[in-house]
Amino acid sequence: MTQSFSDEESRELFPLSWLSQYGYCKRRCSLLAMEQIWQENEYTAAGRLQHKRVHTGRTEQRGEAIHIFEMPVFSRRLGVSGFCDCVEAHPSPSCVPIPYGEGKYEFFPVEYKHGVVRDEEEYHLQLCAQAICLEERFDTQIPAGAIFFIDAHRRDEVLFSGELREKTWQMAKEITDLIESQKMIPAVYSAKCKKCSLRDACQPRTKRSSRSYNDCLWDEAVKEME
Repeated sequence: MTQSFSDEESRELFPLSWLSQYGYCKRRCSLLAMEQIWQENEYTAAGRLQHKRVHTGRTEQRGEAIHIFEMPVFSRRLGVSGFCDCVEAHPSPSCVPIPYGEGKYEFFPVEYKHGVVRDEEEYHLQLCAQAICLEERFDTQIPAGAIFFIDAHRRDEVLFSGELREKTWQMAKEITDLIESQKMIPAVYSAKCKKCSLRDACQPRTKRSSRSYNDCLWDEAVKEME
């Protein structure tokens, strides 16, 4: 897949977190994108509070490494913008200089997640997107990062393989296409729905005939706005 898109300068960037949302549930991502809906439950509230401890926009020196928290990043080519929970910068004479310290450094992004340890591909895709943003900004290569599970205090390394990068580019394109099409993705009920904060807005158990009628109303409203 060609890792570029047309009209990069004028395209609307979507939040990095939508990669994880889309991987978890495409319907959930479409609700966020089309209707700007966000509702909290006990799970999202716990995650937000835990992330609040990380998102302080500070830098820390730990030995020779520099830890940069809440680092803003974006990629016009990928079409995303957002923040890295933490970027570790380790001294490496073959990499790049940064404004946070002397010498040259190799980046190692770390994404913080709450709850139980889960090997979820969408987490890896979100982390890989962060690496692509950093690579684009600093003209460097980032071979790996990590997912840190706050409750378990466990850190799992993620290698940014060619396959993972390809999936990240493909998902970014699918989300961009979704935004441009303004087509709401149909709901499909599953076990994930039980803990979803958007369950009431999504109504995954609504009969398809009723949902189709609502979708038609939405399509008509979109046409009137065009």
